[in-house]
Amino acid sequence: MRKLKVMALFLVVVTLLLSGCFNNSGTSEPTGTKDKPGGNNEVTEKIIRTNSGSEPGSLHPGKAEGSHDSWILDHTFVGLIKKTAEGKIVPGMADTWEQSDDSLTWTFHLKEGLKWSNGDPLTATDFEYAWKHVLNPETASVYAYQLYYLEGGQEYNAAEEGADLKALEDKVGVKAINNTTLEVKLAQPTPYFLEVTSHFTYYPINKKVQEENPDWYKEAATFVSNGAFKLTQWNHKENIKLEKNENYFAKDEIKLDGLFFTLIEDENTAWQMYQSGELDLVYPLPQDVTGKLMAEKDPIFHNGPDLSLYYLNINTKEKPFNNVKIRKALSLAIDRQTIVEHVAQGGQKPAYGIVPPGILDTKGDFQENSGDLFKEDVEEAKKLLAEGLAEEGLDKLPPFVYTYNTLEAHKKIAEAVQEMWRKNLGIEITLENVEFQVKLDREKAGDFAVSRGGWIGDYVDPMTFLDLWITDGPENNSQWSNKEYDRLIAEAKSTMDTAKRMKAMHEAEKIAIEEFPVIPIYFYTKPYVVRETVTGVYAPINRYPQMELADIQ
Repeated sequence: MRKLKVMALFLVVVTLLLSGCFNNSGTSEPTGTKDKPGGNNEVTEKIIRTNSGSEPGSLHPGKAEGSHDSWILDHTFVGLIKKTAEGKIVPGMADTWEQSDDSLTWTFHLKEGLKWSNGDPLTATDFEYAWKHVLNPETASVYAYQLYYLEGGQEYNAAEEGADLKALEDKVGVKAINNTTLEVKLAQPTPYFLEVTSHFTYYPINKKVQEENPDWYKEAATFVSNGAFKLTQWNHKENIKLEKNENYFAKDEIKLDGLFFTLIEDENTAWQMYQSGELDLVYPLPQDVTGKLMAEKDPIFHNGPDLSLYYLNINTKEKPFNNVKIRKALSLAIDRQTIVEHVAQGGQKPAYGIVPPGILDTKGDFQENSGDLFKEDVEEAKKLLAEGLAEEGLDKLPPFVYTYNTLEAHKKIAEAVQEMWRKNLGIEITLENVEFQVKLDREKAGDFAVSRGGWIGDYVDPMTFLDLWITDGPENNSQWSNKEYDRLIAEAKSTMDTAKRMKAMHEAEKIAIEEFPVIPIYFYTKPYVVRETVTGVYAPINRYPQMELADIQ
């Protein structure tokens, strides 16, 4: 999923601190823990207050895309299965499941008596309806490709104008056999399919609510979900409040009364609000704060692996970036170790490949087995740039724009790359800061030269990264195409043979690095702070910090 971390102008600090974070109705935000200098911690309602980087793009599971959406969705919805803090798959809405001998048919048995937050019964039909809604081409879901694993899924989603959509929908491999039995038929064996169902695109939606009000997900008053919390307040571009869902099947495990997300577009503001006692958990942190807390081993500081990649998109359809030598020159001229040590400062690992650490190979870790697929080399970069420019009939690289979304961290990294390109290659570029959604829209339209990219693995398998750059893929913003790469990805998707899958994906990764449709910068870590009075928060390798099982002492 899109790595968000979208923040904005520093001047809101004063406004927030002076106003006490009052919302537009004139009431102050709820207080979970009161942590005042020299005072006592007092628990009133058990509400964890945290920051989310931006107004959600969509809180409809079938339309969501970025981590600013998924963080809310992960606390308000549950799919067929769930993941524990250790990454173990456990029952969610499904109580049990089994697969056929050929691995093409999965049968999920839902728990009895499931309900939506509004009290409606939740049945297998809601899952069937939700998945087919995502695949319906009229929905225009960015993440529809995640359901191409279903038999007939891609054919339905790719239907051309005038096609018989009802006939295509009927062929999609998901069917409610009865209220508690969901049968799923796959187009081909998929070893990681069970884990894929934990992704938000596979969450159910209330069929009755969707049909009666297609805009149900846009306001708190009409929002209906099935997770541990329900959405009860949404002051757009200001804050979001979630309250415990009394209709949740595991409500007795939920100790909190709710969660409160303040939509803050600056990580410095969020950190100051934490220091003043207005927030209990902050993610992300300012880079200098991360470095300081990590060095001091402060008990409020938590860090761990993050299944995600920080990279730069290169528009391969825009001259002269169609030339692979120019793209490679740009990559080889970047000093990644300097960026992670002196700019990012969160223990990140320089990326000399695409797939992050943390994914098992046939033996060991996939990324470790890949090793460094390229090396930085300024002299080679100069040589490649000269050759590439000559091939394009140019004396020098024309000025271009590096676009990044609002966050001080992204700005600092962009400035570091800008200076490295200037010093090492004599290139002058312009930096452009835009809102996250603006960046996404422009990338989809091909309206950029170079842009900051980030991707969190949707599931723990190399495919969640490598299938991003297949020809005409919905996330292939670089518009790159390579037939052999496509063949290898298709091969890896068509077999249950682990050794064969991994070999194909290693080969595909090498091709991507040889042609650099994107420039890897580093593999993320996940540094955040949480008050010592808050317990039970955990951070899965491919999710933001999860607060479902948290408590306040």
